[in-house]
Amino acid sequence: MAVKDAILAILSLGSAYGLQLRDELVRRAPHRAGVNVGQVYSTLDRLMRAGLIVSDDVTDDNLPLYALTPAGRQQVDDWFAVPIDPDVKNWPDMADQVLVASSIPGMEWAGVLSRQQDAWESKADAVANVSDDGTPTVQRTLALSADRHVAQAALDWLRDTSTELTTGGDPGLPLRRIRPQRGRRPGPVSRP
Repeated sequence: MAVKDAILAILSLGSAYGLQLRDELVRRAPHRAGVNVGQVYSTLDRLMRAGLIVSDDVTDDNLPLYALTPAGRQQVDDWFAVPIDPDVKNWPDMADQVLVASSIPGMEWAGVLSRQQDAWESKADAVANVSDDGTPTVQRTLALSADRHVAQAALDWLRDTSTELTTGGDPGLPLRRIRPQRGRRPGPVSRP
């Protein structure tokens, strides 16, 4: 799952606490808005056990901060170096990789995007060259058609993404240091 890799990539910008990481993830990859802070903290626990992050310090109000280890930094580099397997089930992970890479200041996101485009073009070529196994069925024909359409949709999205990212200046986002509000907002006061 790319959420752990996205969290590590965000930590490449500096130490952060769990809720901050969740908010940064959603800011950089809005399709992950359903990720809750509990999932982030359980992911942080797994990353600590794997030796990819360490406890760094605490905030003024004692929230634990997390930082990358050298192994964690290597994991980030490895994640950005290899495209996500071009398959419809991996689309959210592909979007994570491309969007998070483009959001890291100084990241060579164009290479990430290019490698992902190459992977999807290979997939499209492979689907186009599937040979008939001698027992064509309407379902097989439709499944191959679905694969062709998914590959084309991915390539279209990646081209649109490239255009958008190259025309708007540096898309990098610094790590925000604004503390999110905690608790529920007060509801309206009821009057008798």
